[in-house]
Amino acid sequence: MSNFECPLPHQVTDNVLLAHGEGSGMTRQMIRERILPAFSNPVLEQLEDAARFTAGDFSLVMTTDSYVVSPLFFPGGDIGSLAVYGTVNDLLVSGGEPVCLTLGMILEEGLPFEILDQILASAQRAAKKCGVMIIAGDTKVVPRGDCDQLYLNTSGVGLALPERKWSSRAIQPGDELIVTGQIAQHGVAILTCREQLDFSPAPQSDSRCVREEIEALTANQANVRAIRDATRGGIAAVLQEWAEASGCTLTIEAQQIPVSREVSAVCELLGLDPVHIASEGTLMIAVASGTSASIVNSLHAAGFPYAARVGQARARDLFPVTRINLMGLEQPLEEPLGAPLPRIC
Repeated sequence: MSNFECPLPHQVTDNVLLAHGEGSGMTRQMIRERILPAFSNPVLEQLEDAARFTAGDFSLVMTTDSYVVSPLFFPGGDIGSLAVYGTVNDLLVSGGEPVCLTLGMILEEGLPFEILDQILASAQRAAKKCGVMIIAGDTKVVPRGDCDQLYLNTSGVGLALPERKWSSRAIQPGDELIVTGQIAQHGVAILTCREQLDFSPAPQSDSRCVREEIEALTANQANVRAIRDATRGGIAAVLQEWAEASGCTLTIEAQQIPVSREVSAVCELLGLDPVHIASEGTLMIAVASGTSASIVNSLHAAGFPYAARVGQARARDLFPVTRINLMGLEQPLEEPLGAPLPRIC
């Protein structure tokens, strides 16, 4: 019975749905059933945020990401800075030192150059903040109506640091779970901006580089098992991926999860669950048993006051991911069906 799982049913379809791009169960199903069989190799099968591989004498990390966020500009950022930060963050959480990026653009005929210039300038400012250069790119233009203004693709390369060989497969029973800040900021900012919902103060995206959080872990990095930036699907999607990779059951405590008043108000009004909503500057960290207090203190000292221990891993039982609610009851943390917040990155 210990190996029994009761997964949520996934919609059987012959066509791609919006839900396949949400970063949760249907995304993982498509990866397992279609993408991995097509390109099967040991590097890809690690399924981390960035691939870790060797080329001659060099140990490298590489990642790629596409950005279709709508609107292009939102409180706290825009598609240009988001693309740079998101790609650099994937390298950082995979134990890499980012070196350079590429930037590909698909532009809709009729896009004002003023908008393009603003996005390019924002991407360059973000690259400077991250300490990387954009060294190559590509541009395609499609007829009016064949895309929504502008889409971006970024790829990033970094040096793989041997002391930061983190992996979700390394998570063990007893390990503790940490988040570095308030969750769901980005997704809620996109939602309220896109739907023109009038909240005061308006929720702000947390889109930024997470290098400072990674550096705050330096003294304790030997105790870090895995790190992930909680983007599409929120911290719940990270937990599901980690549970699948490690074979553990992961439990979080609702009372310990940091959520801002603005995000909480929006979620309560619209019936959304913050654990399923994307962040773009908040990390989920799995650390060795008994080390979370020291690591949380280091994050507080580095300027991240909302960092908190939120849960723990244990040997796999009936459900891969559970949540202890505010009443103290432990329940399975189910993934949403469908695509409640498409195009948030």
